[in-house]
Amino acid sequence: MAASEQHYTLPLPGFSKPVRLLIVVAPYYKDITDQLVAGARGVAAACGAEADLVEVPGALEVPTAIGLAERMAKYDGYVALGCVIRGETTHYETVCNDSSRAITLLGLQGACIGNGILTVENRGQALARAEVAGQNKGGGAAAAALHLVALARSWAAGDTKGIGFRA
Repeated sequence: MAASEQHYTLPLPGFSKPVRLLIVVAPYYKDITDQLVAGARGVAAACGAEADLVEVPGALEVPTAIGLAERMAKYDGYVALGCVIRGETTHYETVCNDSSRAITLLGLQGACIGNGILTVENRGQALARAEVAGQNKGGGAAAAALHLVALARSWAAGDTKGIGFRA
């Protein structure tokens, strides 16, 4: 069981210039997503980042909102939050796969995104992953976004020694 295993977590990055994050949440299961947001805000605050919050109707709209913000606003990174619980139809697979794929494509285009959209079998799994005192997946998504912001800033500053291959 994954919950009983130990995992390595990178230390949070430090920043010399302010960081602005946008948390985009689909609050369909509000009690669960409130925990995700609290975790994300906590990690952002621990790094000194400012975090704005917007709500969208569902998980499929999260990447669209991030794409709009990437083009039209001034954010350094994004935290995608929501919860998809398996139901009786194949809609679950569509929402999980398409939201994840869209977030990945935005990331490949240069957006610094931490994906905290939970995809679970039942409410119990969602609560265990969302709770700040539990697995804190909202905080993990914020940490991922912040690490990508730090990486992007280091590369933008020309600090690429020892990273990757040279032709």
